Amino acid sequence: MITNERLTDAELASQPAAYWTGLVYESLIAFTRARQAELGHTQPGFWLLRNLSRDDISPDGEGMTIPQLRQAMSTYLRPEDDLAAEAEVLLERGWLTRDDDGRLWITEAGEEARLDLKRHAPAITARIHDGIAEADYVTTLKVLRRLIRNTGGTLDA
Repeated sequence: MITNERLTDAELASQPAAYWTGLVYESLIAFTRARQAELGHTQPGFWLLRNLSRDDISPDGEGMTIPQLRQAMSTYLRPEDDLAAEAEVLLERGWLTRDDDGRLWITEAGEEARLDLKRHAPAITARIHDGIAEADYVTTLKVLRRLIRNTGGTLDA
């Protein structure tokens, strides 16, 4: 695989998209998780808080079990993410509580922590998008969506 940054357009046109999208995916996940760790969070921990928040995903404020949360996060949860262990950390911090049926509930402190990390998201995104024109970013996503359609994949958004 040619990885030199000085590839010609012809060389780039012959490169496999799957290789590059895989590299991008791993790089973006590592970068995002490192920035969140600097703020005392983990990405799976944030997802737990988000999925239990009344303001974001769970407007009725219903508690959820780990299997229900795993199902809710199935399209973005990584295989190495241990939701049960993440939940234990958030329970120790007082950001979640657990009822007698094993459902997790976000606490007021958990909601504050979720909002704190959410406030940092634009800065993380800005670093990722640095030097990329909005039109180029949009074009890239349109091309990726077309690749998905061309290969029989489905688009959730």
